[in-house]
Amino acid sequence: MKAVYVEDAYKVIVKDVEIPELKANDVLIKVKIAGICGSDLHTYKGLHPFRKPPVIIGHEISGEVVKVGQSVTRFQPGDRVTVEPQTGCGSCEYCLSGKVNYCEKRGAPGIGGWFGTMAEYFATPEQTVFKLPDGMDFEQGALVEPFAVGVHAVRKAGIQVGDKVAILGAGPIGLLAMAAAKAAGATTLLVTDVMDYALESALKMGATHTLNIMNKPDWTEEANALIGGTFDKVLVAAGVPGIIDQSLKLLRKGGRIVTIAMFHGDQTFDIHNLQNQEKEIVGCMTYNREDTITAIDLIAAGAVKEDIIITHRLPYEQAAEGFRLVDKKEDSSLKVLVTFE
Repeated sequence: MKAVYVEDAYKVIVKDVEIPELKANDVLIKVKIAGICGSDLHTYKGLHPFRKPPVIIGHEISGEVVKVGQSVTRFQPGDRVTVEPQTGCGSCEYCLSGKVNYCEKRGAPGIGGWFGTMAEYFATPEQTVFKLPDGMDFEQGALVEPFAVGVHAVRKAGIQVGDKVAILGAGPIGLLAMAAAKAAGATTLLVTDVMDYALESALKMGATHTLNIMNKPDWTEEANALIGGTFDKVLVAAGVPGIIDQSLKLLRKGGRIVTIAMFHGDQTFDIHNLQNQEKEIVGCMTYNREDTITAIDLIAAGAVKEDIIITHRLPYEQAAEGFRLVDKKEDSSLKVLVTFE
């Protein structure tokens, strides 16, 4: 089969590899679409903490089941599916409580012997597979995994009806987190970024306010002025220096920050602003089964405007161009999909 490799930093190639062999509880999926995620970009740049080149890249997927292992009972060839691309040991306290993302032995595509999704076929354990509802197309199915990230962040933030929420970063994860916050009932949604086209997309997807923060060191004052006060929750979808301290300046007393972005390097912030006002900073790592189910249901209900967030569709032979578009933010790129039709 053909597979997209990040062979080295900034080097993407297509290679021939063997189709993965199925274990008893595995499902073999003919990949229709694989998305390029921000964390894939970290691998592309050689910066990812545990997914290192050379590697078959990708973890966002939609496709069709073509074969199942002998122990599989819930799927059969022809099923249209997506995947929650993580596994746990199945026996630790975290796995038993449904928090596979906490498992010390958590596995993910592109780590160890588990090939990534950006290939003609992808093998994965049955428990990670989810059927697509009737009427949900493969492009929507490929958005389930990144949208689950946003759903999980909103759940960690405890966003409620009427909340005022700031989303820092208008890349695909930031926009999907905003959609999840809107679905949870947030009524004020401010999105920040340094790219006007991304902010225009945020408005089309339901943001009530946007702010381009390029060359604005004191932008937090302007953000608070836009809504006439402070925010209940802040979702951090950009891992740039100083952003946690900026988030604290946006936040009301007792408010909560949730970090979604991958960070490289230290973050410093005013500890007095955190402690004296009883604000909270909460970490956020992937998702769990409940988030994936919610993401599927919300996409099916029309909570995500996929025609806005999906900007490019490229055949797998042009995957290198897709990574370049995402990295350089060229051609107004947001979510770039790689197809295997």
